[in-house]
Amino acid sequence: MGRATLIGFSAVAMWALLALLTDASGQVPPFLLSAITFSIGTGVGLVARLFMPAPDKSQKIPPQVWLIGIAGLFGYHFFYFTALRNAPAVEASLIAYLWPLLIVLGSALMPGERLAWNHVVGALLGLAGTVLIVTKGGGLAFDARYAFGYTMAAVCAVLWSSYSLLSRRFPSVPTSIVTWFCAATAVLSLACHLALEQTVLPDGAGQWLAVLGLGLMPVGAAFYAWDIGVKRGNIQVLGAASYAAPLLSTLVLIAAGVAEPSLRIFAACVLITGGAALAAKSLFLRKPVATESGAGASESGAGASEGGARA
Repeated sequence: MGRATLIGFSAVAMWALLALLTDASGQVPPFLLSAITFSIGTGVGLVARLFMPAPDKSQKIPPQVWLIGIAGLFGYHFFYFTALRNAPAVEASLIAYLWPLLIVLGSALMPGERLAWNHVVGALLGLAGTVLIVTKGGGLAFDARYAFGYTMAAVCAVLWSSYSLLSRRFPSVPTSIVTWFCAATAVLSLACHLALEQTVLPDGAGQWLAVLGLGLMPVGAAFYAWDIGVKRGNIQVLGAASYAAPLLSTLVLIAAGVAEPSLRIFAACVLITGGAALAAKSLFLRKPVATESGAGASESGAGASEGGARA
């Protein structure tokens, strides 16, 4: 479980590059950028199949898995773009980023899961740190005029948290299925682009490299890693730790010279790191005896499953 949780968190680390690479991609409209990057993400899955054991062709994928996967990947981006077009970016982004908290709370409804106080408090601390990052220390101004946009942002949060939680109910479905979720998202994004946007392609090698980076990591490998994490990792810890994404993103922007360091960012770092550590308390304090026998066996089983899942 610990290994799968770390793999899942690697997705959060990759999502931290999203803002920097998106900014470097130029003026490509959102749905076109989504279509291009998810096409690259599809390629990531296809290439991975060349180096992994072949999946079991006799295994039937339940129809609801297709619905969950496509609604999760395409639905989140569709409603997020719609929210940004119909509400101020700060408020819309903050509402959309309620999904880690929803994952932590929703995990209590999952079979075999137990929600403890430290999971909830850790997620709330992470949310507080995210508020500092997103609002830049300023206030929030929820205006009734933007109710539609706020609603779309809330749908984003519900969709991604639901996708993450429901994916856990199908641990036997190989992670390679994410390849086709990405492909469907690319096709649907292209359709939305053709219907809603004017085509603007990346200008120059630098912008194309940024788009390639997006497709390889935040909009590519990250989704495969996240699938492994939510299916076989500690989903409460993973949910709370996901609040590190906006913090890591800001730190990346600071390192790139796009943003300036401040006490606000330091405070957000303390809140988010402390919240993640609190949520993971049970992992740190787990008794060695239980870990050696039970967890050791589950690690080997999970590792074998992950090997097949990544096929």
